[in-house]
Amino acid sequence: MNQTKIPQYRQLYETLRRHILAGTYEEGSLLPSENELCTVHSMTRPTVRHALDSLVRDGFITRRQGKGSIVRRPPLEIGILSIAATSSAINRNYLKTQILKKPVIVPWPDNFPYDLSDAEKVSGCINMERLRFVNDQPVFYDINHLPNINLPRFATRSLENKSLFDTLRQHYHIEVKGGEQKLRAIKASSDISKLLHVPPDAPVLYLERKLITNRDGFHIYSSIWFNSDKYAICGTF
Repeated sequence: MNQTKIPQYRQLYETLRRHILAGTYEEGSLLPSENELCTVHSMTRPTVRHALDSLVRDGFITRRQGKGSIVRRPPLEIGILSIAATSSAINRNYLKTQILKKPVIVPWPDNFPYDLSDAEKVSGCINMERLRFVNDQPVFYDINHLPNINLPRFATRSLENKSLFDTLRQHYHIEVKGGEQKLRAIKASSDISKLLHVPPDAPVLYLERKLITNRDGFHIYSSIWFNSDKYAICGTF
């Protein structure tokens, strides 16, 4: 997509977010002031504030009157969820994604657990499967269904070790705004036990999830199996 179609505040948000994740701005450091950001990026103060408010909302900075925008330690994100160690520290560099099934356009599965909009039903879906690793240990296995609506060339994109939601946000202007999910503790099937390296019938957390986006009638659906032996998950909707 043409960069000029991206709102200015989103351009600044993406730039600052990228610098924070790369460590250019470390935890506890200050971002440039609003005046400096306005001057450097040739933006108005409301535009800069909109970008900073978005960073606050997503947990990348806090803002204190009289002090400025303070960088927080970014959460280790697994999609819309965050992950925290219960027995060892996690380094962001050790989060990896393996694509088990590349994105492919297919009909919606029979007995789909969520109601679909009319537009979603007639368009089919993009299906993909991933295995997520922390410190080289498989922690998440997920199956994702995206409506095949105005996602040109999505099935050709490489998502190995890349964030699905970053791809949707950066290339298609789709942002997650909230959602609903159902959680159950289940016993691992033989297939799940092999994928997550847990004993057969070991307890795993199963999530069915529907995410609401800024695009009307477009939702992201996921089925997720999570090995919570060493890690805990958290998320804000």
